[in-house]
Amino acid sequence: MPCCYINFFDTKVFPAKEAWPPGIATAEAIKAGDEGGKRAKYLLSGIGIGIVGSIFKIPMSAFGVAFIGNIWALSMFGIGLLVSSYSPAVFGLNLDDYYVPHGFMIGAGVVALVQVLVLIFKKNKQSSKKEEVYQVKSTKEIGQGFGYGFVAYATISIIMAAAGGLYTHMSPVMMIGFILFAAIAAFAHELIVGIAAMHAGWFPAFAVALITLIIGILIGFPIEALAMLAGFSACTGVAFADMGYDLKTGFMLRGNGKDPHFEKEGRRHQLFAAIVGFSVAAVIVLFTFHHYFSQGLVPPINHVYAATIQSGVSSDIAVHLMLWAIPGGLLQLVGGSSKQLGILFSTGLLLTNALAGWAVLIGIIIRIIVLKYAPKQEQNMTIMAAGIIAGDAIYSFLSSIVKIGK
Repeated sequence: MPCCYINFFDTKVFPAKEAWPPGIATAEAIKAGDEGGKRAKYLLSGIGIGIVGSIFKIPMSAFGVAFIGNIWALSMFGIGLLVSSYSPAVFGLNLDDYYVPHGFMIGAGVVALVQVLVLIFKKNKQSSKKEEVYQVKSTKEIGQGFGYGFVAYATISIIMAAAGGLYTHMSPVMMIGFILFAAIAAFAHELIVGIAAMHAGWFPAFAVALITLIIGILIGFPIEALAMLAGFSACTGVAFADMGYDLKTGFMLRGNGKDPHFEKEGRRHQLFAAIVGFSVAAVIVLFTFHHYFSQGLVPPINHVYAATIQSGVSSDIAVHLMLWAIPGGLLQLVGGSSKQLGILFSTGLLLTNALAGWAVLIGIIIRIIVLKYAPKQEQNMTIMAAGIIAGDAIYSFLSSIVKIGK
């Protein structure tokens, strides 16, 4: 699948010029280490701020992203986080109980999918010289990339259904329906998670997989098919987001697309590295998962998936989903494909983290002030923000190592 992901990057849907915040953080860290000077000072200052803030449990990656990503998209992301966090106290209700976040994301996701299709098939008769230099892929290649991706997902769905013996639990018609639904769900999951990752650096991968699971239950797929569907859907978007971050890093280090031939060659090398990494990870998981499962070390979201499958869903849930899909779709439609208001607001609703919401909005306010009164400091602000994100990542990594040691 990395081959399909690399075809989506640097298209009109997922432009390389967009934020991809962790990718910028990695690229700036590499540049600072190579060039030193003021760049290194700003980066190290940001890393220090990121580590100190993380020690006090402040989501510093969200704060750092506010200085890099799309202001409109991030504002809606922050507002969504605050709405989901304070609804129980302010309104006396939990939005999850009424499937408000899930409905919003379904509506925003459907509209976003339509917007993507419009971008793919829309012919730009007039394009600026800047866009001609910047864009690596042609419209034809973009369409082919999405076509190949869908075929690949459908093929994997067939293999998954055959290997899991689903033919013994489903009729031929239901089997065909499952294969098509799994392919479409994986494609939509990649789209939604990719957009959120590109703009905010955060993405509701497992929550969107839960939405896929709920729809699968409403359709009536058997338990065995639902279990496979949850795992298949959950992994696609995450893989694409991580690949996007890596490609953004390479894109910046190779000169931001100034040499298209060099850029394409560099991506091939990154693709090869990703395939090697994926292969190594698969082997390690194969030999270690028994050790983790035997100790009950299972990600919490898997318990949610299992409980959802076992308990099923009622028709009332379907009503809630359709009801809240309307405002979600309208919000996405109003913002358009450039702002992604619906997707990012829904992402905030699904992630429930008040501190992250405040961190994003405060960061955006500081960014606006800096751009207004000290516009020449924008580059330094970006470098420091990259350091903040890196500092948060360093602290998280070291904390995990310490926990493993204990």
